Amino acid sequence: MRALAIAACFCAGTASAQSLEDGLGGAFELTDHTGAVRTEVDPDGQHQLLFFGYANCQEICSAVFPTMASIVDILDDRGMALRPVMVTVDPERDTVETMGEALHVHHPDFVGLTGTQAELQVAYDAYSVEFEELFVDPFYGTVFSHGSFIYLLDGEGEVLTLLPPVLGPEMMADIVGGYLEAS
Repeated sequence: MRALAIAACFCAGTASAQSLEDGLGGAFELTDHTGAVRTEVDPDGQHQLLFFGYANCQEICSAVFPTMASIVDILDDRGMALRPVMVTVDPERDTVETMGEALHVHHPDFVGLTGTQAELQVAYDAYSVEFEELFVDPFYGTVFSHGSFIYLLDGEGEVLTLLPPVLGPEMMADIVGGYLEAS
């Protein structure tokens, strides 16, 4: 039996907690930045770092994407494979044609996922993702408020834990490495 893990989310001054035993995660079918259909299951069976954001985000994502890339590189140096994945909250701008280039600035293995609003909503609901449009920046477009947790999934797409980016890449790599070694 998997150990009980609790994640706390502090959004707009409120706190909530959810146990990973409460069914966080689940099936989805989206389109990646190459146009291929992907699900929560990694096609190569690799563990995944999953984040919900948008490729041209100048706020939270601009810190999380390099952190995810660092985790992947740190673990690669330790001989452990891990794939960084982003599910968009901005499908109007994050398209098959635009996501790859924006994400690959951070890491060449980054996978961007998009889809129809209905397809994306399935993923948002499965991972308890909430976001909202805040305002339109005249230079970067719509700015969204969204979560900052990184989900660690095994190769079958099951959520193993949540990582708050405040931990930093080294500490997160140690945590993720423990899960990879255990599998």
